[in-house]
Amino acid sequence: MKFPLSWLREYVDLPAANAHEVAEKLTAAGLKLESIESVGDDIKNVVVGEVLSIEELAGFKKPIRYCSVEVGEAAPRWLICGATNFAVGDRVAVALPGAVLPGGFEVGSRKTYGHVSDGMICSARELGIGEDHSGILILPADTHLGADVVELLGLRDDVIELEVTPDRGYALSIRGVAREVATAFGVPWRDPADIEPPAFDDEAHPASIADPTACDRFVLRSVSGFDPSAETPMWMQVRLARAGMRPVSLAVDVTNYLMLELGQPLHAFDRSRLTGPIVVRRAEPGERLETLDHVVRELYPEDILITDSSGAISMAGTMGGLATEISGESTELVIEAAHFSATGTARMSRRHNLVSEASRRFERGVDPELPLYASWRAVQMLVAFGGGTAEAGVTHAFVDVEPATIVIPADHPDRVAGVAYGRDTVVRRLEQVGCTVVAQGAASGQAGAEAVPADVLEGPARPDPAELLVVTPPSWRPDLTDPNDLAEEVIRLEGYERLPSVLPAAPAGAGLTEVQRLRRRVGRALAAAGYVETLAYPFIGARDLDGLQLPADDARRRTLRLANPLSEDEPLMRTTLLPGLFKTLVRNVGRGFGDVALFESGLVYRPEPGAPAKAPVLGVERRPSQEELDGIAAALPRQPLRVAVVLAGEFDRSGWWGQGRPAGWSDAVEAARMVVREAGLEPVVRADRHEPWHPGRCAALYVGEALVGHAGELHPRVVEAFGLPPRTCAMELELSVLEAALPGAVQAVPVSSYPVATQDVALVVPAEVPVAQVEAALREGAGELLESIRLFDVYTGAQVGEGNKSLAYTLRFRAADRTLTVEETTAARDAAVAQATTSTGAHLRTA
Repeated sequence: MKFPLSWLREYVDLPAANAHEVAEKLTAAGLKLESIESVGDDIKNVVVGEVLSIEELAGFKKPIRYCSVEVGEAAPRWLICGATNFAVGDRVAVALPGAVLPGGFEVGSRKTYGHVSDGMICSARELGIGEDHSGILILPADTHLGADVVELLGLRDDVIELEVTPDRGYALSIRGVAREVATAFGVPWRDPADIEPPAFDDEAHPASIADPTACDRFVLRSVSGFDPSAETPMWMQVRLARAGMRPVSLAVDVTNYLMLELGQPLHAFDRSRLTGPIVVRRAEPGERLETLDHVVRELYPEDILITDSSGAISMAGTMGGLATEISGESTELVIEAAHFSATGTARMSRRHNLVSEASRRFERGVDPELPLYASWRAVQMLVAFGGGTAEAGVTHAFVDVEPATIVIPADHPDRVAGVAYGRDTVVRRLEQVGCTVVAQGAASGQAGAEAVPADVLEGPARPDPAELLVVTPPSWRPDLTDPNDLAEEVIRLEGYERLPSVLPAAPAGAGLTEVQRLRRRVGRALAAAGYVETLAYPFIGARDLDGLQLPADDARRRTLRLANPLSEDEPLMRTTLLPGLFKTLVRNVGRGFGDVALFESGLVYRPEPGAPAKAPVLGVERRPSQEELDGIAAALPRQPLRVAVVLAGEFDRSGWWGQGRPAGWSDAVEAARMVVREAGLEPVVRADRHEPWHPGRCAALYVGEALVGHAGELHPRVVEAFGLPPRTCAMELELSVLEAALPGAVQAVPVSSYPVATQDVALVVPAEVPVAQVEAALREGAGELLESIRLFDVYTGAQVGEGNKSLAYTLRFRAADRTLTVEETTAARDAAVAQATTSTGAHLRTA
C-alpha cells in the first residue's frame, strides 16, 4: 500500500511529524514499513504557460510543432514539441532553461529541428506523476499563468509504502492507516466514510444475490448524463500516481481513488450495455468471459460472477468484463459496490492467475458496511467532476449476518503479555480499534455471545463473571475472532517495547536423554576419527536404487513418492543414506579433493506393507479423534534414524613423515564398531552378502541377535554406476536399533589398585574363521579375571600351513581384591585356549 503523506494529513490532525516519524509509529503498531520516498524535491523552475501560437514544421518523420508560449515574462518563449494533444489557448507545464526534472534531468536552450527551443513543454511522466508520455499535460483553463507547477499540483510530498500482511486488510486504505496513525499519535481523525447517504425507495437497477456464500452485500447506484470526455482533476491524478496507479478516465479514476481511500473496491458498468437484472452467482459449466485485459477465460463452477441476462459480465471482486466496459461514449453509469467472500475471491484469483488491486483487498477482508457509503461518494464525485445527475434510487441486496462476539476476561491481555495493563486500558484500546465492549452482565441478553474458550480460563482460578467482557469486533476487522486476537491488539497499541524480557524457566529433569546423548556422542566420535559431516536432501530416484544393485524384492525399493517433488529425477523419499553420500563424494572428488571421509546421520522412510496409500486430511476446527489419529499413524512410514559413512582415497595421509595408507574395508568396519561402542555395546561382526557391498568384503554387525547394519567395500558395479573412485568403502547402521538396546545408565566400576598380569597366546585357525569368533571364545573361556584382549598380529604362511592363519592376542588379567599368581593367570589362559579350541578348532602355534 503506497500513499502520499499529504493524503493522510487530510484525515488526521498530525503534529509536526515527518514521514519517518509516522513510519516509526506505524511500525511500532505492527504494520511493516516497505519504503519511504521523497518526491518532487528535485523539480525546479517549472511554471504554468499558455500556448499563444503553433507552427507545424514539415519535412520530418513525425509531427513537430514550434510553439509560442506565454509564461508571465516580458516576452513569450518559443519551444519545440512533438506532441499534438494540445491547442492554442491551453495551459501547460513549461520547464524553463535551468529547470530540473525528476531523475536530475536538466533542461536548457538548444537548437533542434532548425529552431532554438527555449525550454520544453512537459508530459505527466516527465513531471513524475504518471507513466503517460503520449501527450502533453493539460492544466485547467483557470490556472494562474506563471505559477509554480510543483506548488500548484502538490508534487512535493513524501510517499510511504507499507507491506500489508493477510490479517491487516484494513491497512490497504487511507481510512485504515489514518485510524492507526491517529491512535499512535493520540490525535483526532476524520473518517472519510462518515457520510449520510440519502434514503431511496426505488431501485437503481434490479439485482439479487443467488448464492449467499459468495456475496452478502450488493449495492448499485446510477448516474445519468455523465460527460465521458470530462477530465480527472489534476489533484486526483497526482494522488493516484503517487499511490502507484495509472490515471485512465474520470469514471475509472474515481472508483480507484475511493478504493485507495476507503478500502472498498468499486466497479462502473455502462448501463446501456446491461441486459436485464443483475444476479450474483457461481459460474455454470462451460461459461466463458472476456475480461478487461482482453483475455477470454474459461470459468470454473466455484468462480463468483456478476451476471445479467446475457451471462457473465464480471469476475466478482477481481476484474470486470469487456462487454460492459466504460467507453468514450458512456453517459449512463451503474456503480457497483459489494462484499464478496474472501476465500472465494482468493481462490478464484489464484485459479485464473489474475491478481488485481480489488482481489488483494477482498481476499484480506473488506468492511461489509462500506458499499452503501462508498457507492454514494462515487456518485457524488462523478456528478461533481463529470457533470452527471444522481438518479433517485439505490439497489441494496443483502443477506443478514449476525455480528460475532467474543467473551474475554478483562485481565487476559495482562496474562498473555505478563504486563499489568488494567481493565480500563484494555477497554480503551479495544474501543480505539473500533470494538464495542460491554461487561458480560450488561450483555447477558445479547444474542451470539460465546462461552469463554478453555485455554483463556487457564490459571489458578476461573475469572469473576463480573470481570468478563463481551467484545463485538468492528465490521472492518474480520481477523478478530479469538480472545488472543484481542489481546494482541491491546499489546501492540500499548507498545511491544513494554513487554519484559523474561527467560523461560529451565524444565525439571536431568538434561539430555540417553538417546540424545548417544546421537551427540556418535557425531563427535566420527568427527574426531577424521570424518566430515554432510547434510543431503532426503530424496532419491529409481535410478539411485538401480545403481545400488538392489534386487527387485529388496525392502529398500518400497518407497514413498512425493506429490510435488523438487526434481523429477528424485521424486522418492530415501530408504537409505548411501546415495546422498555417494553424490557428495563424487562432487568433492570432481573438485580435486580425492581423499574423502564423510558421514551423515538422518531419517530414512520405510513404508510398511499394506499401509494406506494416503493419509486422511483433517480439519482444524476440533481435536482429531483417536480413530483419526490411528488412521494417520497407519499411513505414515516407519522412520528409523541411521548413520552412514563413505571413504575414498587415503585414510592416513602421505607426507614428509612417510607413506600414507589407503582407506579400506577394515576402516569402514572400524567406523561401525566405533558407533556401536559409543552405545556401550560390543558388536558381533560376521561375514555377509548384502547389496551394495562387495560379496567378499562385506561385514554384518549384530548386537545380540539384532542386525544393526553393514560395512565394507562397495561392489565394483556400484562404484561404476555412481562414478565413485575405485575401492570406495562405506558403512550404514541403524541408530534406532542401538537406541532400543541401550544398557541404561552406566555403572562405574571401581578401578583395581593391584597390578595387571599379561599372557600372550598365538592360535592357528582355519583362514575362513572370523577373528571376532575367536576373540569371543577367548573371552568366554578366560572368565571374570580377563580385563581386556587385544589382537596384535595376524600371520599367514608356510609355518602355519596352507588355508590357515595365526592370530596372536595379548590377554590382560587383573583381580579387584588381590595380586594374581602365575598359576591363576596361566589357568585362565589355558581355559581360554581350550574354549577357543572347542568353538573354532583352534590350536596353539608352536613355532
